[in-house]
Amino acid sequence: MAKVLIVEDDDRLRAPLVHSLTSRGHTVAEASSGLPALQSVVDDPPDVVLLDLGLPDIDGGDLLKMLRAISAVPLIIGTARDDEQEIVRLLDAGADDYIVKPFSAEQVDARIRAVLRRSANDAPKRLEIGELVIDASARTADLGGEPLALSRKEFDVLFYLAAHSGSVVTKQELLAEIWEQPYGGVEKTVDTHLSWLRAKLGESASAPRYLHTVRGVGIKFVAPDD
Repeated sequence: MAKVLIVEDDDRLRAPLVHSLTSRGHTVAEASSGLPALQSVVDDPPDVVLLDLGLPDIDGGDLLKMLRAISAVPLIIGTARDDEQEIVRLLDAGADDYIVKPFSAEQVDARIRAVLRRSANDAPKRLEIGELVIDASARTADLGGEPLALSRKEFDVLFYLAAHSGSVVTKQELLAEIWEQPYGGVEKTVDTHLSWLRAKLGESASAPRYLHTVRGVGIKFVAPDD
């Protein structure tokens, strides 16, 4: 399951693809032109972008460069162009994969799984932020050299927030990523785990060190020195 942004101006292609990927468990956002897609990536970062090149407001290749300037999100090019030099140019410009039209939803789903597997393998396994050291492989977290006794969900929330250090993470995003509840789960669950985490990190919502509430938006993880 992934949060997918489909950027495609042809509704005859976009609508059935949205329906099919949603039926496979993905959360799908859509844009019919480039600049709204760029804004969507800023406002609600997806896990993967499927990008058509023939957009009405901006060349897809130029949009690719703009997306790469603000995000490392895995990006799949959907194109009718099968020229090898063009494909190499797009991969060199920052695309993670490409798929030539016409394609089936099954092909797209497989490409999404593939780029997300590669992205997961490339993700940092050990994070050191301030006095906090988190090891994803060993599933351990130490604060000032002392181990933290975290439940499985507490560890998952802490690592996800730390891996997105400096960015605001919404509670709905945590519900989708940690609890796999993308369709409006109960945010109280997140609040409770954040409260437990804060206590174990030696902080509170009113006196934060690592976990800062951005009112009306979400949670930002920052190093205490920041």
